[in-house]
Amino acid sequence: MGDEMDIRLLNDIIVKAKAATYVGGGTKVGASRPGAHDLAWSDGPWRYLDSYFGGTDFLGQEVTWFEDEPVWAMNYYGHIVLPGLIDGQRAGETIKAALSAMYAEGRFLGGFQWSGAHGTYIDSSTGDVAHFHGREVITVEGREAYALDYYGGLVKP
Repeated sequence: MGDEMDIRLLNDIIVKAKAATYVGGGTKVGASRPGAHDLAWSDGPWRYLDSYFGGTDFLGQEVTWFEDEPVWAMNYYGHIVLPGLIDGQRAGETIKAALSAMYAEGRFLGGFQWSGAHGTYIDSSTGDVAHFHGREVITVEGREAYALDYYGGLVKP
């Protein structure tokens, strides 16, 4: 996964996996840990798992494997900041719609804004698929009502 072509391929695989799981209502699999919600995707030698705990306040990890070797991972923590402005259902609807639009552009990292019925989704990050960190928020009436912090990158032996 070291050269530029491999990084572009990995980005494409991650976007495809993300679009097929949480955003796409993907395949739920048995919990890998007690209390976890797990969504899985695979295509040939590629495998992806998004495993998280919680609901309106949640913590999770995504891992991508190539030929059963972990090659990429991302951790995240999100929560409703102002429950008087947004609830879990509306936040989820906003996130899914915004991420669908971002994934349609062939990417999953920041510099992205989308507005819908329940607020404005804003994602910002630094780095690229190899090493990154970022934050997504939903603003409602100009106030940050939901926030998620994430970071990740390549996993090397």
